[in-house]
Amino acid sequence: EGGPMTPVFANSATVRARESLILRGGRHKPVELRVRFGLLDHPRIGPVLIDTGYTRETVEGARSLALRAYARALRPHLNEAGQPSAVLSRRGVSPEDVACIILTHFHADHISGLGQFPNARIIARDKTFAAISRRGALANIRHGIFPELLPDDFATRLTGFSTLPRSKVTLPGGQPAAVDVFRDGSVLTVDLPGHAEGHVGLFFPSLETPLLYATDTQWMLDALDHGRAPGLPASVIADDVSAGLKSTRAVRAFRDAGGQVMLCHDPAQQPYDLETAL
Repeated sequence: EGGPMTPVFANSATVRARESLILRGGRHKPVELRVRFGLLDHPRIGPVLIDTGYTRETVEGARSLALRAYARALRPHLNEAGQPSAVLSRRGVSPEDVACIILTHFHADHISGLGQFPNARIIARDKTFAAISRRGALANIRHGIFPELLPDDFATRLTGFSTLPRSKVTLPGGQPAAVDVFRDGSVLTVDLPGHAEGHVGLFFPSLETPLLYATDTQWMLDALDHGRAPGLPASVIADDVSAGLKSTRAVRAFRDAGGQVMLCHDPAQQPYDLETAL
């Protein structure tokens, strides 16, 4: 079984937002939020991605009117050097070599590039995928989900969280882990509801300082501090505001207990970031 695996995170794109919208007491000036995705090399499975970040599928080419409107509203600026294919290529990995993609949730900035990895098994919350499959387009848009970004063969490539062994691990700070992604204890999901339907973080217990990739629990690390989580309008787009605050408290407890936290969108460079501005 694999020993400690160190994830690294690349920045696929930046999105501008006024700091005061995403951090209570934040400044009125804009910050450049990153849109990270993760990479790790599993000794048994091979190259693994954590989400895909933003890719060209969201911002150009044939798309639904809804996805066009979404891209126009958010105006993500793709970082060419940080696109998944470019980052993998520098590591000697082709898109066809990617063995597995773990999805933390189904928002566009996490699933945009799935179609670029035809051989990857997709590990995701099957309950959420079932809900997406049942719903009509408008209901999915209300959840911030664009099923057109999912490959046609998604269902056959899916390994659902419900099929994976439950973890008995409790994180520093008291939050229980959920499932053991690779059945070897190296990567565990952590349920962090609120931001999106079925939203999870990933816990890496065997690193020197245990790492929780808390994904989109908040946009900025400072928002984990007491009283800094944003109110309106950020709360309007949350799936469940009270669950989100509970998740924020759980992530803060993990950090206060000595764990290290990373978020998908925090603008500052973090220790596990693979700097792609070459």
